[in-house]
Amino acid sequence: MLKKTTPFGSLEVFDAHTHFFSRKFFETLIKQSSQLGAEANEMERVAEMTGWMMPPPDPAELAAIWKAEFDRHEISGALMMASAPGDEESIAAAVAAFPDRIAGAFMFDPAKPDAEMRVKRAFDELRLRVVCLFPAMHHYSMAENEGVRAVVSIASEKPGTAVFVHCGALSVGVRKKLGLPSHFDMRRSNPLDIYKLAAEFPKANFIIPHFGAGMFRETMMLADLCPNVCVDTSSTNKWIKYDAAPVDLPMVFKRALDVVGSERLLFGTDSSFFPRGWVADVFYAQTNALLEVGASEEQARAIFGGNLRRLLNLESKR
Repeated sequence: MLKKTTPFGSLEVFDAHTHFFSRKFFETLIKQSSQLGAEANEMERVAEMTGWMMPPPDPAELAAIWKAEFDRHEISGALMMASAPGDEESIAAAVAAFPDRIAGAFMFDPAKPDAEMRVKRAFDELRLRVVCLFPAMHHYSMAENEGVRAVVSIASEKPGTAVFVHCGALSVGVRKKLGLPSHFDMRRSNPLDIYKLAAEFPKANFIIPHFGAGMFRETMMLADLCPNVCVDTSSTNKWIKYDAAPVDLPMVFKRALDVVGSERLLFGTDSSFFPRGWVADVFYAQTNALLEVGASEEQARAIFGGNLRRLLNLESKR
């Protein structure tokens, strides 16, 4: 088990929020673009438009690149999300290649007619652990959609799984780079829409990313009322600029620790593409914020990896 030297001591870091941008992910975006077609050089055009390295066709090879990146940064591993609906096979291949380093999550549209079958297969056959819902992106209500309820019901019966729900502001950088429209319905982004399901299914674990991405108050309300709700700390948290009162990252952590407690905060970076790789700056910013508010070594160990391992029943290789 890799450990990273920090001001809190030697910590295992298991990132709770990263993206697995597979070949199929980019092929899906190409199909949505009016500027791009199906020609052989379209991947090269995407690379030029984004400035990113295009992934190899075999997802296991991309997983090996990420494993080397984790080694370089002394990162134990990460929860990695297949970031296009229907790409469960890619992240499953990555998990199979490095089961001790990669835990699998998948973007999912529960409004599709085959939702129950697909989510059961993802959990049972593909051994993925987190189903990721984007209600604003896919235009459904967390409070009223029957497909959502079915997915949560399935997750509640499977220990070591979780339901990730993106709330608050939603911006997908790669879509902007490729000139793709983002017809999101931000009315579907309120964390409080999850309350009914979280209360009805207390054995289902929920993860709200980015401290609620601009809906911090609502996220804290939900997590305070529902002990099965965790909050991930990922990305640069630029949503802070939306707050009516002056606030900074240490203040956010302080309030989250006061309301949620260290046992339900999950460190994440939102790392996704190369050559950027694992975003160490996010780690250091969050480490410094926790230091500033007086977090203990025990709290840091929980936030930077222990909580995710416990939540998803991930074995720690010592």
